[in-house]
Amino acid sequence: MIDQNERSAYPHPEDFKVMRPEYVEQEDGYFQSSITITPFRVSGRSATKPGARRAALYEAEKTYRSYHPSYRVKSPFPDAFVDQEGMQWKRNSPIRREKFGDYAFVDADGEEDYADIEQMLLWDVRPVPQEA
Repeated sequence: MIDQNERSAYPHPEDFKVMRPEYVEQEDGYFQSSITITPFRVSGRSATKPGARRAALYEAEKTYRSYHPSYRVKSPFPDAFVDQEGMQWKRNSPIRREKFGDYAFVDADGEEDYADIEQMLLWDVRPVPQEA
């Protein structure tokens, strides 16, 4: 009989956070970040090196969930925030996420638009730090 509490061989997403990523600048100007915990490797792509690292860590969360279906992947973004360019972002409800994507924002023309977390990481969207 298999022990239901047995850990998988796949490392916990927190384990990837302490590893140093390898970066490669790609021909299109984006950065690819790879984080390895042998024999496992996650990678992410973004407009900046820190964004590529954040994208790789998000991939670690999603991969861990494939081994542990009860694991809840955490969004790397708050439910509502203003980014460094002054755009307001708001996480969509689960029903709206299925149709439109993870987050809604108002673009430069005042139109509401949508993006999923992977696209936000690619663009390197970052919340403005909230002052305590």
